[in-house]
Amino acid sequence: MRHIITATVLCLAATAARAEEAATWTVEDDFENVTFAIESAITDEGLVIDMVSHTGEMLERTRPDVGSDVVLFTQADIFSFCSSRVSRQVMEADLTNVQFCPYTIFVYERPEEPGKIVVGHRNYPGDSMVAVNDLLSGIVREALGVE
Repeated sequence: MRHIITATVLCLAATAARAEEAATWTVEDDFENVTFAIESAITDEGLVIDMVSHTGEMLERTRPDVGSDVVLFTQADIFSFCSSRVSRQVMEADLTNVQFCPYTIFVYERPEEPGKIVVGHRNYPGDSMVAVNDLLSGIVREALGVE
């Protein structure tokens, strides 16, 4: 099932120059619509979401406690999940790839850009992790209706 968000894709910036960089897409939509589409695309792959971290809420709630006056996000969530098929593939290639599981997709909105939602995932390093990067990009593309 294809979930298409009624959004204009503003930017497709898969930044794979360095392993620690993220692949990101920016769309104009409501945060709730985008997170619903991401959640649906993950489960449509037959995957189980282990956890949704409401990182934006935590950072805002603790902002005064750490002495900051900077509002980082309007909202920010991180979806954690694993794929037994892809995980087996990458771990059979290199057992140390266990360190990367579960995999995550992040979604956030910045206060200075309301309605512009950034969705992305980290680019995992090495040839043996290409299948994970492809899985994550495929899920995001499916959710956002991007070819």
